[in-house]
Amino acid sequence: MVFVLAVLLVSACKSDDGAPTATELAFERLAGSWSMGTQGSIVLDGEDVSSNYPGFTLSFADGTYQTTNGGDLFRASGTWRWTGDTGRLLILDTGEEVTINNLTLTEFEFSFFHAGTTPVRAGIQGNYTVSVSK
Repeated sequence: MVFVLAVLLVSACKSDDGAPTATELAFERLAGSWSMGTQGSIVLDGEDVSSNYPGFTLSFADGTYQTTNGGDLFRASGTWRWTGDTGRLLILDTGEEVTINNLTLTEFEFSFFHAGTTPVRAGIQGNYTVSVSK
């Protein structure tokens, strides 16, 4: 009986099976440089506003991001972190919560609400959906 209890305790204390978590898998796809290219877009409340962000790029590293031509919508650089453990939600240092709608090795679509009210983060308020690719 003691032996069975000891085996159960040891097996219960083992770490996970070594499989990557949902956030680790998502980061493997998220890391790197993304651009609008010819197929990407930035949509505000259903209206394509991509022309306001010509040459827009976005890149992610572990806990940091950088953008080019993000206009009033994105800072040139900042930090981010996962929210929860699903690999579908993250929060930027601006406080904006980003929902990952689609994330593959070559396609990334995300959405967020931009308040657009502070001088540092001025811009058009609304719901944005951004589609970029590698």
